[in-house]
Amino acid sequence: MAFVIIAIIVRAVRTSLVERDRWIDVGKRYVSFKDTIPATRGSIYSSDDRLMAGNETSYKLYMDFWADGLKENVLNANIKPLSIELNKMFPEKSADQYEKDIRNGWDMRKREAARLAAKDTVPRRSMSYPLAIRQVNYTELMEIKNMPFFNLGSNRSGLCEKKFTRRIKPYGIWASRTIGDIYNGFDSVGGKYGLEKEYDTLLSGKPGIITQRWVEGGLKAVPETDPVSGKDIITTIDVNFQEIVENALREKLDELNAESGTAVVMEVKTGEIKAIANLGKSANGAWSESLNYALSDMSEPGSTFKVASMMVALEDGLVHPTDPVDVGNGKFKYGGAELLDHNADRGGYHQITAEKAIWFSSNIGVAKLILKAYEKNPKKYVDGLYRVGINKDLKIGISEYMKARIRYPNDSTWYKTTLPWMSFGYETQIPPINTLTYFNAIANNGKMVKPIFVKEIRDDKGSEKLKTEVLNEHICSDKTLKIIHSMLDSVVNHPQGTGKPARSTIVRIAGKTGTAQLSKGKAGYKSGGTTYQVSFCGYFPADDPIYSCIVVIRRPLNGSASGGLMSGKVFKQIAEAIYGRENAIKPVNLDDESRLVEVPKVKSGLSDQSKYVLKKLNIRYTDSLKGNWATVKSTNDRILLKEEQIPDKTVPNVIGMGAKDAVFALESTGLQVNLLGRGEVFAQSLDAGTAISRGQTITVQLR
Repeated sequence: MAFVIIAIIVRAVRTSLVERDRWIDVGKRYVSFKDTIPATRGSIYSSDDRLMAGNETSYKLYMDFWADGLKENVLNANIKPLSIELNKMFPEKSADQYEKDIRNGWDMRKREAARLAAKDTVPRRSMSYPLAIRQVNYTELMEIKNMPFFNLGSNRSGLCEKKFTRRIKPYGIWASRTIGDIYNGFDSVGGKYGLEKEYDTLLSGKPGIITQRWVEGGLKAVPETDPVSGKDIITTIDVNFQEIVENALREKLDELNAESGTAVVMEVKTGEIKAIANLGKSANGAWSESLNYALSDMSEPGSTFKVASMMVALEDGLVHPTDPVDVGNGKFKYGGAELLDHNADRGGYHQITAEKAIWFSSNIGVAKLILKAYEKNPKKYVDGLYRVGINKDLKIGISEYMKARIRYPNDSTWYKTTLPWMSFGYETQIPPINTLTYFNAIANNGKMVKPIFVKEIRDDKGSEKLKTEVLNEHICSDKTLKIIHSMLDSVVNHPQGTGKPARSTIVRIAGKTGTAQLSKGKAGYKSGGTTYQVSFCGYFPADDPIYSCIVVIRRPLNGSASGGLMSGKVFKQIAEAIYGRENAIKPVNLDDESRLVEVPKVKSGLSDQSKYVLKKLNIRYTDSLKGNWATVKSTNDRILLKEEQIPDKTVPNVIGMGAKDAVFALESTGLQVNLLGRGEVFAQSLDAGTAISRGQTITVQLR
């Protein structure tokens, strides 16, 4: 008994002291532990379900040389054909180099095994040796698993992979700042900015739990709870509109050599943001989206603000459209400072009316009207601005959103000159999204709706549709609104309106120009093109608004700063392109006479070949053509060929043509053509006469 007890004590002492480290190491290998299974992050889609931000899976490959079934003789028999296949798929390294890398891994395993045996230590269960190739996608992974040796399975070849998930944006910088990003990009939870941050909780999902346990002599992963994938976000962005906006804005920024630009399109009734571009010049000169200017640019809006000033004065009954105001020669001193109109160097406007102060964008006209009405009670004026909602807190959840700031007479920064300067858009900070929301309310018969960027949240259980939120049922009376509508229409369509460059023969546009000098900090306001910001905000069609839009261009270097000539032209290009798309594909109804003809059907287009065939078949036709193009109409006894001109800068009418002639006519004007069907053209996606944008695509349907 004493001998047994002594032996037990000696063994216990040896185990707890001498062999302590070894047995602790062995014990750790048999302890179960929990880990998390990352959830798949939800995707972000456009309004028509095109992917705007999603996950791309890639795999890093390793060889586990401690795999139970891996044998040296099997490796030696397969290493050369395996290396040859790896070289074919990844030719950046030779087959000999791949073989050398794999043998180095096996040699490391043998050296480690010898070291562990000498120390009488339990061998490790795995030794992940990186396979010297780049990360691969799923298709490539499947091909690799079918290569010699690897096709034996992971236990006999040791091939194993680690999965990585990277966030991608298929449309590049399009609306990139608004869509957002996540931290690190790989296997990361946590939105960095934009919708990725605002909806991070919904997008990220819920991770699962996995327990690593020893089963049948090996470490097995046993899931306890499955991960729950994140929900998908369906945005309001229309990719087709986004393309129009991006191209129009970038083209003008290049032309003007500007610092940055913003363009946003909003649906009038719903508040849905259909397109948003925030282009800024990066260090290498390329355009990028590094800031969400539409939501965060706290600059002075300039003359677009005059509309709010006029609305307040009209609503308070202190100004009427026909009230006279003398703006003199375009120069006016007040409070020791001088106000200038844009035509001061040409002698000014002299005597005008209140409505013309908006048409002509007269700083002095608006300032004098507001001074006359509110000089003794500026609080009433500012309260009116708050009432019409141009500084309304839109409560946009995107982190970069900044609330508008309008000074109040009690503020320490309120000076004698604040009231007149504020009346035409200085000494106040309004982000473009606020200006757009205000003009959208004007277009929406006075109802102000909140701008929204997401219209639906969806998962495999169903979807939740987000509703339009009304911020203000009536920003002003119907009487005032009618006057404002007339003023904004005249800004664009009156012969002397400052928004005349935005006038379109395709769709009627109403809006207001804005040109403001940008302050240079302590240096204040300096003259020169590099310190200007130009803008245009409005809506279309003017008589029944569907969309509102704002275009802002900052610090243009080329040309004279002008909200109409610069931003107004971009607005016009956007409006015409969108209007063309919205009125696309209108099938033409054939009249009764054309359905009863007995002569053969002849397609419109180039007429020479048609006339040749008609002559050969002895079919009568009327020919009064001077050019090569003709539209064709059939009667009971003859073919009528009517002269057709193919314009250079607008979309031609190709209804009735064959595919060959239609493509020739359209491509000769610079359009890219998509053909649907066969036969003759019965519908085209861009109306005839629509102005053509560079690189624009038209869809033509045939039957």
